[in-house]
Amino acid sequence: MNQPLAGYAPAPVTARMENHGDHMLKVAMQTGNDLLARVGSMIAYEGFIQYEPNPSAVRQIARDWATGEGAPLMKCSGDGLLYLADYGANVVVLNLNGDGISVNATNLLAFDAGLTWGVERVKGLAKFAGQGLWNTKISGQGWVALTSRGMPIVVDCGGGDDETYVDPDALVAWSPNLKVKGKRSFRAQSLIGRGSGEAYQMAFSGQGIVVVQPSEDSTDRLRVRG
Repeated sequence: MNQPLAGYAPAPVTARMENHGDHMLKVAMQTGNDLLARVGSMIAYEGFIQYEPNPSAVRQIARDWATGEGAPLMKCSGDGLLYLADYGANVVVLNLNGDGISVNATNLLAFDAGLTWGVERVKGLAKFAGQGLWNTKISGQGWVALTSRGMPIVVDCGGGDDETYVDPDALVAWSPNLKVKGKRSFRAQSLIGRGSGEAYQMAFSGQGIVVVQPSEDSTDRLRVRG
């Protein structure tokens, strides 16, 4: 019986975080190197790993999540192998080397607890969507795992004058040093996004990347308010 299943066995550990297939994250846990992960994302583990839902450090920062976009997090600590997933979504692993990433909270799966993180308003969008858009910014030295509803595309903005336009409901993450602004598109409202009311896009320019998923979020992130 084991022979037909041999191809699905865990692979040797080569990094702190890595993919096991397209839809699962494997984390090599060590004492003193804690992890923050989405509540409910644990699907299996080996060794001795403890979980603390909504730890005090998370509660303090989550107070800024005034828009309800926050993802409930748990602290994972101990030694062993931890496997995480989010309802079959694709998993994207990033190793931050002193840089940062701005992530849609619904696409955040896990990240090293030692990274600097917080919730902040995306500048330049309030006039398009009332209170604007809030994202989670993560920076420092460490690992981050994102989810994408389908195989994502990573667009390199290239640092030129040309702008990259993204439907905000399909946006996963972007380099925080990029310039961001909103754009209305009246004529294209039946072709871009969901077509409910005015169509909005987010325009990115500068040096950095934008991660886009091939499936829109369940609720419009930008919309006319008031």
